[in-house]
Order: sequence, then structure tokens, then C-alpha cells
Amino acid sequence: MQRRALLGALAATSLAGVPVAASAQDSFGAFLSGVRADARRSGIRDSTLGAALNGISVNDKVIAADRKQPEFTMTWTRYRSFTMSDKRIARGKESVAANRALFAAVSQRYQVDLPPIAGIWGLESNFGTDTGNYNVIEALATLAWEGRRASFFRSQLMSALKILDHGDVMPGRMMGSYAGAMGQPQFMPDSYLRYAVDFEGNGRRDIWDSRGDVLGSIANYLAKSGWRYGEPSCQPIRVPPELDASSVGRDVKRSLGEWQRMGVRRDDGSMFGRPDPIGAVVMPDGTGGPAFMVYANFTAIRRYNPSDYYALAVSLLGDMVI
Repeated sequence: MQRRALLGALAATSLAGVPVAASAQDSFGAFLSGVRADARRSGIRDSTLGAALNGISVNDKVIAADRKQPEFTMTWTRYRSFTMSDKRIARGKESVAANRALFAAVSQRYQVDLPPIAGIWGLESNFGTDTGNYNVIEALATLAWEGRRASFFRSQLMSALKILDHGDVMPGRMMGSYAGAMGQPQFMPDSYLRYAVDFEGNGRRDIWDSRGDVLGSIANYLAKSGWRYGEPSCQPIRVPPELDASSVGRDVKRSLGEWQRMGVRRDDGSMFGRPDPIGAVVMPDGTGGPAFMVYANFTAIRRYNPSDYYALAVSLLGDMVI
């Protein structure tokens, strides 16, 4: 029986008062046997597999969270109020001030400006205070077994096992979101393997507890995503009421000189400092709402999370706390 069909059958029989846990766990156990076999073939040690997989079970909360659909479409105005609350900004300022020298060292090594590093840290884990409380191996195994995106989550599970086998983190500390995003930067396991760094130089890439590794990994991600040091990512602007809707969108790029001739100005009404940089106008809430000029670095942030809201919030929050 297909796993999703099994889940439906399990739910139905549960309502009828028939015990179902054993059936689900039998199917899950067979799935884990296949994972163990694949992992051994890839060179992962049996001791790692035992420590990671022994005792885990189907996590119903993970499945429920994965199936949950948003009840409304969030506007930029609401998203901004949620991600840039006074409390978060205050926490960010304190966190940055306490780690100013570390931020400077990370910025210099990876040639990434401070604000986006701080902005991502703040959005992903509220400056390290909210990293998720799910066992990443159990969560990924549950989603890979459940079947909606089985191939993706099985690949992430194998990557997570490789991380454990390398010794970067102990299984009990590998905690994250219900979907397997890990640590303070909320890296998926495959992103961890590509971008996490050992900034502290102790032989482990610890994005859970090492502040240097956390900030360094975020900066490395941005650097490898094309960050241009010393250039902005976005800025608030004013647009004339007559600006055509076809001119709005991150893919409609013009020089600032061209935008100025079309009546676009800085948020304070002044002219742009230089006419040559290339930018695009983004209006996340549509005509009449807030407007921003976005640059090449905006695209680098979107490679971390492909959302205009996210990239705007990273840029603005970063500027507020640095």
C-alpha cells in the first residue's frame, strides 16, 4: 500500500477504534531498513546509523505541520510588522552590539556587509533564540516515509546522516524545524554541506551553538550567492502616481538615472546619489503601497529564501540593528 494511502487508512481505522500504530510503525521500520542500506553503501558508519535512527518513530506533529495550509495571504504590511517588531529590533541591536568584533571579522573574511548577515540571523532564529525543537532525523525520516515529497526529504535525510557521521554535531543536538531546517541559520542539510563553515577552526561546523560558525555560514552562503561587497540590496523610494504598472517588478531593471527621469525618488524626495547603478522597483502591496528600489544584492538574499518579502525584511531589519 502506498504510504499516503496507508495514512488515510490508518486514520479511518483509528476512528473505528481499531489499533493502527503497529501498522504504521511496521511500514516505517521497513522504510528505515532501506535508509540504513543506502547509507551504508554511501560509507556512513553503523555506529552513526544506530545513534541516529534507533528509537525514532513516525512523528504525527511533523505530518500535521507539513499538511497545514495558510488561512490567508499575508500582506507586506502585516509581514513587516511581524518580522520587524520593536522587541525583535531591540534584541537584534543587543545581539549585534555584543558580537561587534565577530561581525567585523566575518564580514572581512567573506566580503559580505554586516546588515544582511544580521538580518538573516534575525529572521531565521530571532538572533539565535528560536531554532526549532524537532529531532531533525526523525522529522526528515517521517516526511520521506510519508511520501508527499519523498525524494526531496530522503535526500535531505541522507545529507543529515552524513553530517552526523562527520562528527559536526551529536544526534541529540541536531534539532530544527518540522521540515528539517537546522540551527540558528536554519540550513537544510544539503545547504549545510555546501555552505556551513568552521569559522572557529575547531574541526566542526557548529551552526547550533558556535556564534562564529553561525555568522560565518550565513556570510559564506551570501558570498557564494553573488553578494557584492559595499553595495546596497534595497532602499525605500517614492514613485509617481502615474508610474505604469508594467514598470514595476524585480525583473524590470533600469539605471537610477532612467528611474529619476520617470519621477522616482529616494524616500525623502531627494535625487539618487549616482545615476549609473541598475535597479528595479518593487511594490510588495501593489499600487499605492510602499515602494523599494532593489539591486543585485537583493537577488543574492533571495537565493537564501526566494521571497520578495523575505529579502526586503532581511535588508530593512539588518539596517535597523547594525
